[in-house]
Amino acid sequence: MKNKSLFIGIAVVVLIGSYFLGNYIFKQQQNENLALLGQENAELFVRDYSPRMGSSKPKVLLIEFLDPECESCRAFYPYVKQIMKDHMEDVQLIVRYMPFHKNSKFVIKVLEASRKQNKYWEVLEILFRYQPEWGNHHNPNPELIWTYLPMVGIDIAKIKEDMKNPEFDKIIAQDKADGELLKVRATPSFFINGKPLTEFGYQPLLNMIKTELEKK
Repeated sequence: MKNKSLFIGIAVVVLIGSYFLGNYIFKQQQNENLALLGQENAELFVRDYSPRMGSSKPKVLLIEFLDPECESCRAFYPYVKQIMKDHMEDVQLIVRYMPFHKNSKFVIKVLEASRKQNKYWEVLEILFRYQPEWGNHHNPNPELIWTYLPMVGIDIAKIKEDMKNPEFDKIIAQDKADGELLKVRATPSFFINGKPLTEFGYQPLLNMIKTELEKK
């Protein structure tokens, strides 16, 4: 009886170990596949039209798929800002869009139109600052955005006209398609030199960036 119990116990341990090993191998293979995919088709990560900040000759490309209406993107924004402040000479931030929320496309068009007034980053920051008001998930009111934009010197009439540009719909569609191919299922999602951040958090992101910088 004791031998039988021992055998069952060993079998259970082996099964659990096999599960975690298999899961680890699967994740590693998935990461390798994504990295390979990036090498074969770099445009999946970076499009010519993508907003960029930081080094013009970067050692590290930090790609962020974000949704301006996403609460997690808002919460993580200060960390990204700090990373860019500390590593401006070596890191380039590239913004891609993944519109998961109801008003995301409208707000993305506001962002894209703000680029024509050279106010993209200022508008992104103010949208995140006031997101709990205009993007309240129980009672969203994106029209409130128009009351915030004058704070950064935006011409409201011009931005409303520029938002009609059909190219913005193409940008959103392309980013969404690329994100789906890269298996982006939540925002924010990060890729560092084509490698996905698998452990979400500020410290894992910073550690991965530092590892890539050390390689250079």
